Amino acid sequence: MARVPAAVLHVLDRIRRAPRALVRPRRAARPSPAAVELAPRPRPWTRALGLVAVVLAGAWLGLLIVGDVRVPVGPMNTTMTLRPSLTGGTKINVSPLGALQLDSHVAPVRLDVNVDQLDPDRAQALVDHPERLSGLQDEVARDVEHGTLDLAVRSCVAVVAGATALGLAVYRRPRRALAAGGLAFTLLAASGGTAYATWNPDSVLEPKFSGLLSSAPSLVGDARSIVTEFDIYQKELARLVTNVTKLYDVTSTLPAYQPDPTTIRVLHVSDIHLNPASWKIIASLVEQYKVNVIVDSGDTMDHGTAAENGFLDPVEDLGAPYVWVRGNHDSLVTQRYLEGLKNVHVLDDGRARTVAGLRFAGIGDPQFTPDRSTKPGAEASQELAGARLASALRDQRAAGTPVDVAIAHEPSAAREVDGEVPLVLAGHVHHEDMEVMKYGTRLRIEGSTGGSGLRAVEGTYPDPIQASILYFDRDTRRLQAWDQIKLGGLGLTTAEVSRHLPKENQPGATPSPTGGTPSPGDGTASPGSPSPSPAESTP
Repeated sequence: MARVPAAVLHVLDRIRRAPRALVRPRRAARPSPAAVELAPRPRPWTRALGLVAVVLAGAWLGLLIVGDVRVPVGPMNTTMTLRPSLTGGTKINVSPLGALQLDSHVAPVRLDVNVDQLDPDRAQALVDHPERLSGLQDEVARDVEHGTLDLAVRSCVAVVAGATALGLAVYRRPRRALAAGGLAFTLLAASGGTAYATWNPDSVLEPKFSGLLSSAPSLVGDARSIVTEFDIYQKELARLVTNVTKLYDVTSTLPAYQPDPTTIRVLHVSDIHLNPASWKIIASLVEQYKVNVIVDSGDTMDHGTAAENGFLDPVEDLGAPYVWVRGNHDSLVTQRYLEGLKNVHVLDDGRARTVAGLRFAGIGDPQFTPDRSTKPGAEASQELAGARLASALRDQRAAGTPVDVAIAHEPSAAREVDGEVPLVLAGHVHHEDMEVMKYGTRLRIEGSTGGSGLRAVEGTYPDPIQASILYFDRDTRRLQAWDQIKLGGLGLTTAEVSRHLPKENQPGATPSPTGGTPSPGDGTASPGSPSPSPAESTP
């Protein structure tokens, strides 16, 4: 055997004794600074937006899972819930009657109160012991207060827990999850502070009714009680809930409502535009609200031809006198036909008529434009017509027969009577509006009671059918309140009624005098004694 050289043996021995580091796996090379600069980093605002999205989603999920409270309120069982909302407010669902909506606050959360059912035992206890009714208001107030406090605590826990849990699931880091929970608590506190700062207890004075509640005339009351009795509802939501409970309990056996003799109810319609469904709606409103007189501010027809005259025949059987002025789609042929119908009072050239205890005066539209064309000088002709109506109003006052309500088709003509009459009615623009003009006359513009007629199919969505019930005190002949009625247009079945009070009739305001010159700022005008008041716009 050949011998291995000593030099080779020495090298092998050195290899066997090599440091252990030589046989360890080599670490990856550290990236160069240039490579680090090229790697994209998430921007701070992107991470902030992601955190906010996680917080909002977690808070919403928490409210959905935990955020409702079952609360006994007086003789009924309710469920209170907080829901995310862009507009805030309060919604009271009273199945199967419908819902009431209140503009109670502005915040990104809405309070939903669902009236689930009446508790038969508690309701029977009130029947057996009617003396308990005197304390029902305080009991309901305490129940609502406790329920709201419980709901606030549960909602806070639900929001923080939901945001924290979702943050932990998304980021998998406890610190980021706690940051999400803290941000959720901050947003909830800010929302609560905003709701508290914008809380409007007077929102119960102007609720919006939908569903079967919109057709319950028992919610209306007489003109004087609208002013005097609504004062008891201004403090607490619980008071309105109590009355809804009573309505829920007795609706099935409620006797026919009889209006107070001091109330004059006027149904204001306009711009029917040859829609035959309008007559059934008007007849139904006359019956439901016990209307004393109907006022039509024009555009009953579409082209004003003699062939359309038969459309007007149902006017005689609507159940109330019909006061009418000509619109720009109504011709003199239309006007003469209506003058021949019984129960119809056609007003033109400032003529005045006393109908159902109110004195009306009106003027027909000077334009006849069934093709919707615009003629030169149209605005000037409207202002001239309004000036003629104002002159007739002054003559009526000088003769000792002042007018209570003036009527014109176009608002531009109606504005010319400012200071000469307490109230002027108009239409033409197909959307409702109400304002108090510079010299105190209130202008009421009605929407289209015909849903714009055949034009309803021109747009993406059909125009609503609109009308109003105006409540007048028989002694003062002043407007006390009005109900704004809106029905779904062609093919829709929605219904909404919203109650409105003139500013001078709201609780805490100085009541307007029963006669003579009104005090400044009371929102009304007495014929012959106009007093400036700041403009008021009512939704």
